[in-house]
Amino acid sequence: MEELKSIIKDVKNYIELEKESGLKEMTFREMFAVSIDAASAASEGIGHEDKLKELEKVRQEAKDCKECELFKTRRNTVLGEGNPNAVLMFIGEAPGMEEDIQARPFVGKAGQLLTKIIEAIGLKREDVYIANSLKCRPPQNRTPFSSETIACRNYLTRQIDIIKPKIICCLGRPATQALLMMEMSITRARGKFYNYNNIKVMPTFHPAYLLRNPQDKRLVWEDMQKIQKELKEIQ
Repeated sequence: MEELKSIIKDVKNYIELEKESGLKEMTFREMFAVSIDAASAASEGIGHEDKLKELEKVRQEAKDCKECELFKTRRNTVLGEGNPNAVLMFIGEAPGMEEDIQARPFVGKAGQLLTKIIEAIGLKREDVYIANSLKCRPPQNRTPFSSETIACRNYLTRQIDIIKPKIICCLGRPATQALLMMEMSITRARGKFYNYNNIKVMPTFHPAYLLRNPQDKRLVWEDMQKIQKELKEIQ
Protein backbone atom coordinates (compact mmCIF):
# COMPACT_ATOMS: atom_id res chain seq x y z
CA MET A 1 0.00 0.00 0.00
CA GLU A 2 2.86 2.39 0.80
CA GLU A 3 4.38 1.60 -2.59
CA LEU A 4 1.07 2.41 -4.25
CA LYS A 5 0.81 5.75 -2.42
CA SER A 6 4.36 6.62 -3.45
CA ILE A 7 3.65 5.86 -7.11
CA ILE A 8 0.48 7.95 -7.15
CA LYS A 9 2.25 10.84 -5.36
CA ASP A 10 5.00 10.78 -7.98
CA VAL A 11 2.45 10.76 -10.80
CA LYS A 12 0.59 13.72 -9.30
CA ASN A 13 3.80 15.67 -8.83
CA TYR A 14 4.72 15.01 -12.45
CA ILE A 15 1.31 16.18 -13.64
CA GLU A 16 1.54 19.39 -11.61
CA LEU A 17 4.97 20.06 -13.11
CA GLU A 18 3.63 19.49 -16.63
CA LYS A 19 0.64 21.76 -15.96
CA GLU A 20 2.99 24.56 -14.94
CA SER A 21 4.79 24.02 -18.26
CA GLY A 22 1.57 24.59 -20.21
CA LEU A 23 -0.05 21.14 -20.25
CA LYS A 24 -3.86 21.30 -20.28
CA GLU A 25 -5.63 20.12 -17.15
CA MET A 26 -6.32 16.39 -17.19
CA THR A 27 -9.89 15.17 -17.01
CA PHE A 28 -11.03 12.97 -14.13
CA ARG A 29 -11.25 10.08 -16.62
CA GLU A 30 -7.59 10.49 -17.62
CA MET A 31 -6.40 10.99 -14.06
CA PHE A 32 -8.29 7.92 -12.86
CA ALA A 33 -6.75 5.85 -15.66
CA VAL A 34 -3.32 6.79 -14.30
CA SER A 35 -4.39 5.63 -10.85
CA ILE A 36 -5.63 2.32 -12.26
CA ASP A 37 -2.23 1.72 -13.85
CA ALA A 38 -0.46 2.61 -10.60
CA ALA A 39 -2.70 0.32 -8.58
CA SER A 40 -2.10 -2.50 -11.02
CA ALA A 41 1.67 -2.03 -10.86
CA ALA A 42 1.59 -2.18 -7.06
CA SER A 43 -0.99 -4.97 -6.72
CA GLU A 44 -0.66 -7.31 -3.76
CA GLY A 45 1.24 -10.04 -5.55
CA ILE A 46 -1.54 -10.88 -8.00
CA GLY A 47 -0.97 -9.70 -11.56
CA HIS A 48 -3.47 -9.01 -14.32
CA GLU A 49 -3.03 -12.37 -16.03
CA ASP A 50 -3.17 -14.27 -12.75
CA LYS A 51 -6.45 -12.59 -11.87
CA LEU A 52 -7.89 -13.49 -15.27
CA LYS A 53 -6.90 -17.12 -14.72
CA GLU A 54 -8.47 -17.18 -11.26
CA LEU A 55 -11.68 -15.62 -12.56
CA GLU A 56 -11.78 -18.19 -15.36
CA LYS A 57 -11.55 -20.97 -12.76
CA VAL A 58 -14.58 -19.54 -11.00
CA ARG A 59 -16.37 -19.23 -14.34
CA GLN A 60 -15.77 -22.89 -15.17
CA GLU A 61 -16.99 -24.01 -11.75
CA ALA A 62 -20.13 -21.88 -12.04
CA LYS A 63 -20.74 -23.28 -15.53
CA ASP A 64 -21.25 -26.75 -14.06
CA CYS A 65 -22.98 -25.62 -10.87
CA LYS A 66 -26.11 -27.48 -9.72
CA GLU A 67 -26.37 -26.04 -6.21
CA CYS A 68 -29.90 -24.74 -6.88
CA GLU A 69 -32.73 -25.49 -9.29
CA LEU A 70 -31.83 -22.67 -11.70
CA PHE A 71 -29.39 -24.91 -13.57
CA LYS A 72 -32.44 -26.65 -15.07
CA THR A 73 -33.68 -23.55 -16.89
CA ARG A 74 -30.53 -21.53 -17.68
CA ARG A 75 -28.95 -21.24 -21.11
CA ASN A 76 -25.69 -19.92 -19.74
CA THR A 77 -24.13 -18.94 -16.46
CA VAL A 78 -23.16 -15.27 -16.38
CA LEU A 79 -20.15 -14.68 -14.15
CA GLY A 80 -19.12 -11.11 -14.92
CA GLU A 81 -16.86 -8.99 -17.07
CA GLY A 82 -14.56 -6.00 -16.93
CA ASN A 83 -11.22 -4.91 -15.54
CA PRO A 84 -9.81 -7.56 -13.15
CA ASN A 85 -7.89 -4.74 -11.41
CA ALA A 86 -10.99 -2.54 -11.12
CA VAL A 87 -11.14 -0.09 -8.24
CA LEU A 88 -14.94 0.11 -8.68
CA MET A 89 -17.18 -2.96 -8.98
CA PHE A 90 -20.92 -3.08 -9.71
CA ILE A 91 -23.11 -5.93 -8.50
CA GLY A 92 -26.61 -6.44 -9.85
CA GLU A 93 -29.38 -8.88 -9.08
CA ALA A 94 -29.37 -11.65 -11.70
CA PRO A 95 -29.07 -12.16 -15.46
CA GLY A 96 -32.08 -11.31 -17.62
CA MET A 97 -33.09 -12.85 -20.92
CA GLU A 98 -30.45 -11.10 -23.04
CA GLU A 99 -27.75 -11.81 -20.47
CA ASP A 100 -28.76 -15.48 -20.37
CA ILE A 101 -28.44 -15.66 -24.16
CA GLN A 102 -25.15 -13.78 -24.49
CA ALA A 103 -23.54 -15.00 -21.23
CA ARG A 104 -22.66 -11.37 -20.40
CA PRO A 105 -23.97 -9.12 -17.58
CA PHE A 106 -26.05 -6.00 -18.22
CA VAL A 107 -26.39 -6.10 -22.01
CA GLY A 108 -30.09 -5.18 -22.29
CA LYS A 109 -31.77 -1.81 -21.79
CA ALA A 110 -30.81 -1.75 -18.11
CA GLY A 111 -27.24 -2.43 -19.16
CA GLN A 112 -27.27 0.49 -21.57
CA LEU A 113 -28.41 2.75 -18.75
CA LEU A 114 -25.71 1.37 -16.45
CA THR A 115 -23.10 2.20 -19.08
CA LYS A 116 -24.38 5.80 -19.16
CA ILE A 117 -24.23 5.96 -15.36
CA ILE A 118 -20.62 4.78 -15.41
CA GLU A 119 -19.72 7.33 -18.08
CA ALA A 120 -21.42 10.08 -16.05
CA ILE A 121 -18.70 9.80 -13.39
CA GLY A 122 -15.92 9.97 -15.97
CA LEU A 123 -15.22 6.28 -16.46
CA LYS A 124 -15.79 3.71 -19.18
CA ARG A 125 -17.43 0.33 -18.84
CA GLU A 126 -14.10 -1.44 -19.37
CA ASP A 127 -12.61 0.43 -16.37
CA VAL A 128 -14.94 -1.27 -13.88
CA TYR A 129 -16.00 -4.84 -13.15
CA ILE A 130 -19.67 -5.82 -13.48
CA ALA A 131 -21.28 -8.91 -11.98
CA ASN A 132 -24.55 -10.18 -10.50
CA SER A 133 -25.30 -11.81 -7.16
CA LEU A 134 -26.89 -14.72 -9.08
CA LYS A 135 -25.07 -16.29 -12.00
CA CYS A 136 -28.17 -17.92 -13.55
CA ARG A 137 -31.38 -16.30 -14.75
CA PRO A 138 -34.46 -16.89 -12.58
CA PRO A 139 -37.55 -17.85 -14.64
CA GLN A 140 -39.45 -14.79 -15.92
CA ASN A 141 -36.82 -12.61 -14.23
CA ARG A 142 -38.45 -13.10 -10.84
CA THR A 143 -36.74 -11.95 -7.65
CA PRO A 144 -34.14 -14.51 -6.47
CA PHE A 145 -35.10 -16.86 -3.67
CA SER A 146 -33.00 -16.72 -0.51
CA SER A 147 -31.85 -20.29 -1.10
CA GLU A 148 -30.58 -19.33 -4.56
CA THR A 149 -28.73 -16.30 -3.23
CA ILE A 150 -27.03 -18.39 -0.54
CA ALA A 151 -26.11 -21.14 -3.01
CA CYS A 152 -24.53 -18.61 -5.37
CA ARG A 153 -22.86 -16.32 -2.84
CA ASN A 154 -19.59 -18.24 -2.86
CA TYR A 155 -18.99 -17.34 -6.52
CA LEU A 156 -19.63 -13.66 -5.81
CA THR A 157 -17.34 -13.46 -2.78
CA ARG A 158 -14.57 -15.25 -4.67
CA GLN A 159 -14.85 -12.72 -7.50
CA ILE A 160 -14.50 -9.90 -4.99
CA ASP A 161 -11.50 -11.59 -3.32
CA ILE A 162 -9.76 -11.86 -6.70
CA ILE A 163 -10.54 -8.37 -8.00
CA LYS A 164 -10.05 -6.58 -4.68
CA PRO A 165 -12.04 -3.43 -5.54
CA LYS A 166 -11.91 -0.43 -3.24
CA ILE A 167 -15.60 0.41 -3.78
CA ILE A 168 -18.62 -1.74 -4.64
CA CYS A 169 -21.90 -0.34 -5.90
CA CYS A 170 -24.81 -2.72 -5.22
CA LEU A 171 -27.66 -2.22 -7.67
CA GLY A 172 -30.97 -2.90 -5.97
CA ARG A 173 -32.17 -4.63 -2.80
CA PRO A 174 -31.39 -8.28 -3.77
CA ALA A 175 -27.76 -7.46 -4.61
CA THR A 176 -27.38 -5.43 -1.41
CA GLN A 177 -28.84 -8.19 0.74
CA ALA A 178 -26.75 -10.84 -1.01
CA LEU A 179 -23.50 -9.04 -0.25
CA LEU A 180 -24.15 -7.39 3.11
CA MET A 181 -26.52 -10.08 4.44
CA MET A 182 -28.90 -7.52 5.89
CA GLU A 183 -32.64 -7.03 5.61
CA MET A 184 -33.36 -3.46 4.51
CA SER A 185 -35.29 -1.79 1.72
CA ILE A 186 -33.16 -0.17 -0.97
CA THR A 187 -34.90 3.14 -0.25
CA ARG A 188 -33.49 3.08 3.30
CA ALA A 189 -30.14 1.52 2.39
CA ARG A 190 -29.13 3.75 -0.53
CA GLY A 191 -27.04 6.87 -0.20
CA LYS A 192 -24.79 5.56 2.60
CA PHE A 193 -21.53 3.64 2.58
CA TYR A 194 -21.38 0.26 4.31
CA ASN A 195 -18.42 -2.01 4.97
CA TYR A 196 -17.66 -5.40 3.47
CA ASN A 197 -14.19 -6.72 4.38
CA ASN A 198 -12.80 -3.15 4.42
CA ILE A 199 -14.40 -2.38 1.04
CA LYS A 200 -16.79 0.55 0.88
CA VAL A 201 -20.23 -0.50 -0.38
CA MET A 202 -22.79 1.94 -1.78
CA PRO A 203 -26.29 0.55 -2.44
CA THR A 204 -28.44 2.34 -5.01
CA PHE A 205 -31.40 1.67 -7.28
CA HIS A 206 -31.10 -0.90 -10.06
CA PRO A 207 -31.07 0.53 -13.62
CA ALA A 208 -34.11 -1.61 -14.45
CA TYR A 209 -35.99 0.19 -11.67
CA LEU A 210 -34.93 3.55 -13.12
CA LEU A 211 -36.37 2.60 -16.51
CA ARG A 212 -39.75 2.27 -14.79
CA ASN A 213 -39.23 5.19 -12.39
CA PRO A 214 -37.10 7.80 -14.20
CA GLN A 215 -37.91 10.40 -11.52
CA ASP A 216 -35.47 8.58 -9.20
CA LYS A 217 -32.48 9.01 -11.50
CA ARG A 218 -31.67 12.10 -9.46
CA LEU A 219 -31.19 9.94 -6.34
CA VAL A 220 -28.87 7.57 -8.17
CA TRP A 221 -26.86 10.52 -9.43
CA GLU A 222 -26.46 11.69 -5.82
CA ASP A 223 -25.17 8.23 -4.88
CA MET A 224 -22.78 8.14 -7.84
CA GLN A 225 -21.39 11.56 -6.92
CA LYS A 226 -20.49 10.14 -3.51
CA ILE A 227 -18.72 7.26 -5.21
CA GLN A 228 -16.95 9.68 -7.54
CA LYS A 229 -15.72 11.68 -4.55
CA GLU A 230 -14.33 8.53 -2.92
CA LEU A 231 -12.61 7.55 -6.18
CA LYS A 232 -10.88 10.92 -6.31
CA GLU A 233 -9.60 10.45 -2.77
CA ILE A 234 -8.17 7.03 -3.68
CA GLN A 235 -5.96 8.57 -6.38
